[in-house]
Amino acid sequence: MTQPVILFSGQGAQKVGMARDWIESSATARDLAHQADLALGYSLTDIMFNGPEESLTATSKCQPALYLHGLIGLALLKERLPNFKPAAAAGLSLGEFTAHAAAGTLSFEDGLRLVSRRGTFMEEACESTRGAMAALIGGEEEKVRALAETTGVDIANLNAPGQIVISGDSAKIDDAVAQAKNFGIRRAIKLNVAGAYHSSLMASAQEKLAGELNSTTINSPEILVVANFTAKPVSSEDEIRSTLTSQVTGSVRWIESIQYLVSAGHHDFIEIGPGKVLAGLVGKISPDAKVTSVEDLASLEVAIEQLS
Repeated sequence: MTQPVILFSGQGAQKVGMARDWIESSATARDLAHQADLALGYSLTDIMFNGPEESLTATSKCQPALYLHGLIGLALLKERLPNFKPAAAAGLSLGEFTAHAAAGTLSFEDGLRLVSRRGTFMEEACESTRGAMAALIGGEEEKVRALAETTGVDIANLNAPGQIVISGDSAKIDDAVAQAKNFGIRRAIKLNVAGAYHSSLMASAQEKLAGELNSTTINSPEILVVANFTAKPVSSEDEIRSTLTSQVTGSVRWIESIQYLVSAGHHDFIEIGPGKVLAGLVGKISPDAKVTSVEDLASLEVAIEQLS
């Protein structure tokens, strides 16, 4: 296997028990978990291990939990394979911050602080608005954009061909779901989420996060990192701050991000995060790509064997 691209999970991938076997069996994992608990001032690992699910699902908790899980998984890969250096990194929404930490753009603690505050800011925006999201399955992008424009909602995620998520005011999302079939969209499913992520209703969160990013040290990435907002690599401080800020209300261009990496010659990917969500999306975007998912001790061993 050539040096792979590492991909990091976004919100929604979290599950109670995540990283437990890593932390219980590895001093490296325990050290990172301890650092996280100290930096946050509460036991994130207790919520990750024991939930309850509604606590872990809260935006302010699941974002740092997924960030920590991703970086522990990467640290364990590097510990077992000292010559392992990913070719590039990308992450879905929240996962883009994990990708930047993996690339050395952000320190572990700075990245953790940012995702914790990002989650809190997004929670606050959800509470002050009436937002919703819906997944549109089996529709052409052009038709989905026409529906979004007609109903006054935003395109939140371009996840895979035929899988696009819209976001916005709850009543407008209901209208879009009702009208979807008129635009040639096979299915429209309202999502069980707290609010309208990646839409204009997150403007307050975006503004607060911009302030946090402006006071955070940004280093040059050691490996290529593809931004959700542009679906292109970012390298300068200004560009990184801008894309991480714009991403809060902007579309996650995951299809184009993976297409960019594949067109640059990358066909091997390692997904670090609970479940196999990204593997499924990458498979639809580029059927020839190979994705190994790493979420626990057993899958970590499989990845190490493939990379050795």
